[in-house]
Amino acid sequence: MLAETWSGKEGSGVQGPEFFDEGELVAVLTTQPLDRFLDYKAPEGGCVEGAFVEVPLGPRRVLGVVWGKGEGGFDINRIRPVNRVLDVAPMGDDMKAFLTRAADYTLTPLHAMLRLATRAPGLSDPPSMRKVYRLDEGEPDRQTDARRRVLETLHEYGGLAFTMGELSEMAGVTNSVIKGLVKQGVVREEDTPRDLPFPRLDPDYGGKALTEEQAVGAQALKAGVRSGRYGTTLLRGVTGSGKTEVYLEAVAECLRMGRQALVLLPEIALTAEFLTRVEARFGARPAEWHSGVTMTERRRTWKMVGQGDAQLVVGARSALFLPYRDLGLIVVDEEHDTSYKQEDGVLYNARDMAVLRASLCDARVVLASATPSLESWANAEAGKYDRLELTARYGAAVLPEMRAIDMRVEDLPRDRWISPTLKAAVDRRILAGEQSLLFINRRGYAPVTICRACGHQVGCDHCDARMVEHRFLKRLVCHQCGETKPMPEACPSCEVEGKLAPVGPGVERLAEEAGKLWPEARLAVLSSDLFGSARALKEGIETIAAGGADIIIGTQLVAKGHNFPLLTLVGVIDADLGLQGSDLRAAERTFQLMRQVAGRAGRAEKPGVAMLQSYQPEHPVIRAILAGDELGFWKAEAGERRHAGVPPYGRMAGIILSGGDVSQVFDLGNALARNAGMLRAIGAEVYGPAPAPIARVRGRHRVRLLVKADKGAPLQAALAEWVGQFRLKGDLRLAVDIDPQSFY
Repeated sequence: MLAETWSGKEGSGVQGPEFFDEGELVAVLTTQPLDRFLDYKAPEGGCVEGAFVEVPLGPRRVLGVVWGKGEGGFDINRIRPVNRVLDVAPMGDDMKAFLTRAADYTLTPLHAMLRLATRAPGLSDPPSMRKVYRLDEGEPDRQTDARRRVLETLHEYGGLAFTMGELSEMAGVTNSVIKGLVKQGVVREEDTPRDLPFPRLDPDYGGKALTEEQAVGAQALKAGVRSGRYGTTLLRGVTGSGKTEVYLEAVAECLRMGRQALVLLPEIALTAEFLTRVEARFGARPAEWHSGVTMTERRRTWKMVGQGDAQLVVGARSALFLPYRDLGLIVVDEEHDTSYKQEDGVLYNARDMAVLRASLCDARVVLASATPSLESWANAEAGKYDRLELTARYGAAVLPEMRAIDMRVEDLPRDRWISPTLKAAVDRRILAGEQSLLFINRRGYAPVTICRACGHQVGCDHCDARMVEHRFLKRLVCHQCGETKPMPEACPSCEVEGKLAPVGPGVERLAEEAGKLWPEARLAVLSSDLFGSARALKEGIETIAAGGADIIIGTQLVAKGHNFPLLTLVGVIDADLGLQGSDLRAAERTFQLMRQVAGRAGRAEKPGVAMLQSYQPEHPVIRAILAGDELGFWKAEAGERRHAGVPPYGRMAGIILSGGDVSQVFDLGNALARNAGMLRAIGAEVYGPAPAPIARVRGRHRVRLLVKADKGAPLQAALAEWVGQFRLKGDLRLAVDIDPQSFY
């Protein structure tokens, strides 16, 4: 919804930031939870608007940004001076506007937005040399467990340098272990400036030959980048059509113009493979920004982006909040992916924020997906976004054939999930030396553990959620709060031993069944729970791609961007799984996931088949998937949403209340519902309060209200007035989720 409201850069004329002489009053926004700017005196030597500064706040020194001229209005002698200006590039006007507009849209305090934009350690540290440690060529005289952990950590991060503190913490060893490896020439100690520019990328280094269809798309994207004006393009291409190569040509054009580019990916697991492709295309590795990067590299990336010494950033959604000096292009790959929505802290959708960011700095946006979100599809249909289509797979590859397996007529034992029809298809692939993928969108061994004596279902002690058995870990895990405990011998309720039984399949149970059906086959299980690091996951994927497995058993992780040349069969174990529930996006997400998973098959010369096990093959979503009727599905789904007045044809906001006392939480919810006159005045409807689908998480009771309004309604102002009536007491918390993506 946010994306539709911006059409270009505001204001006219370009002028430099205002300079404040020593002693002048400046207004500083700090990262502390304060609802106002604070006045300080400019330091010795003065400072510019946008400067990052260190200021005194009580007995502490805190990070802030000079936002403009101070207001004064009280005793000038009580105003303290700025301690110092940090040696980093000042924040530009476009970044200030971005944080302000994003805060207004998401109803987030501005200080929280600034905190999101300064998530890099050591920004206030003065420039200096430091000692870093990286792999050398020597071998240890003897191997110990501690030394092995140091070397594994260094290997895992591809030879990146670490400080002593980072390396010792990540490897779980003392400094003396690292120093011993330095003496033996196994680890190298270097003196280096704290933060170095990234290697220059060459836009003409390694371009690939494009098909005619790809070349037309690339030229259109490059022309948009050259225009130097804001615009958004939906790049829709079937799986395997080469969307990445097309938008990398737009990145190359951006680099030729001397501007910076950002590529957002939905999963850290995708970055390793993607970075290899970028390095092959531009001759050097770009900057990275995600939770798998060391603290040292995060600070370096933040500073170099601000100085213009990082031309391309590849990162997760928070990379949008880096201080780009001249951002010219943002690519949102797999733009439909739900992981672009931040579900805690600052609640924002990175896809929509990318459009806002670009509109404020005259940049282009490319939204790439084989199965676009309905929001992006609707914007393209309405002409708000340009649209490019890639209809054919690259090279000799063709789209897989889609088939349904009607589970109502399959002869299947009660504790089995792989149908005879699917088993026969896998048998044929094994004989032909080809790979098969069995997909189920459930982690763990079984989603429910039940006592056959009393019927008790084992739940989390801190959440109203069932614990999931993870047999590989020999533990029960809560997928809401992360709590784990050993699998009990006796029922926690009736204390009868030997009666706990798993109900339903997860990926681990499916792997167990596959091992019994194909005892001679090589099995590989791909699930985020089973890999300790991004590097381990990368190695697992590379092994599979090289033919190191006959059968792949995987969760949603396998649906995203991986290329297995020998894979010719995809079997979806429970295609109906996402169709249950009241989520307004259930049909859309099921359609996207099934199409993405099916797209893993037949990406090389050999044709592929995708088989969907379903108990309701006549369901409109399943029929649309089988027919490949994407346009028909989107039109039908759009018609239903339009009739219901829900996004993208209406507006919604979720209000999440939580606290330790359930009665206090409900009292607040009822008070909100009774005093919603300002919402009704704009034609909005309020539903609730009601217990959240998962009513207790981490010991806190959760209650939701849902607000629904017409598309053009001034929702944010009314919401701010509405929730502003109440002061929260004790441990009560209230969060506003504009454009909610999930309703748990």
